[in-house]
Amino acid sequence: MSLNEPVVPVVPMVDAEPAVMQEPVVQAEPALGVEGLPSRFSCFVTGTDTEIGKTLVSCAILHKLVAGGVRACGMKPVAAGAAMVDGELHNEDADLLVAAGNVNLPRNLTTPYMLREACAPHIAAAMDGVAIEAVPIIAAYAEVAAASDAVVVEGVGGFRVPFSDDFDSAQMAEQLNLPVILVVGLRLGCLSHALLTIEAIVRRDLVLAGWVVNEIDPDMCFADENIAALAARIPAPMLGRVPYLNNATAAEAAKFIDLAGLPGFPSKRD
Repeated sequence: MSLNEPVVPVVPMVDAEPAVMQEPVVQAEPALGVEGLPSRFSCFVTGTDTEIGKTLVSCAILHKLVAGGVRACGMKPVAAGAAMVDGELHNEDADLLVAAGNVNLPRNLTTPYMLREACAPHIAAAMDGVAIEAVPIIAAYAEVAAASDAVVVEGVGGFRVPFSDDFDSAQMAEQLNLPVILVVGLRLGCLSHALLTIEAIVRRDLVLAGWVVNEIDPDMCFADENIAALAARIPAPMLGRVPYLNNATAAEAAKFIDLAGLPGFPSKRD
């Protein structure tokens, strides 16, 4: 079964009376997108920490989707660190996600919570007098998904970042219930960070679809050995290894990521 395959409801059987012929129950076929491709692909991109390349990898995935002829949109539900431009709040990561996709939607859908201060989201939200809640995020995602064939949702910071006293980014991932792609920033300490993050993902019954290595430290010693240690311990495929890039663009990073074997990932259109 595809990670994103719709579940067909089970229709209860009713005993027929002997003299009455019942019409056969016809189950609805899953909706198909362009040229018979699955109509929806979505994933949630998280990371081992902040500033490890979640946005780069998310944009690279969007680049591959767009290059394959898919209507794709990026979302960053919570973004901290925004400035007013032409009367509208903008965040650099959120803007990069919008630019990488090819579906033009209002910013209040792609980023429902755009916070001014560049700090932990629960602090930034308090400074803006905002309460970050699940319902607006889920509602915005539903609208984005309805308008797109594919949605890439990027988290904030690491996997579990507080949004309020009773809501955090791990709970947001639970509410969205999308296959998770983990970005591992390759630097000293990443082994523990990655394995603990995966434990938290699996504990919440989320699907770990795969992981991407992003080489953020050009002087990292024993890079190959660290990646081998992760590969031996992570119960999901490595989807790519992005080298340290002096000019880190979505198009360049996409060259090092292979999502063809990811269940539910759309095939490239001819």
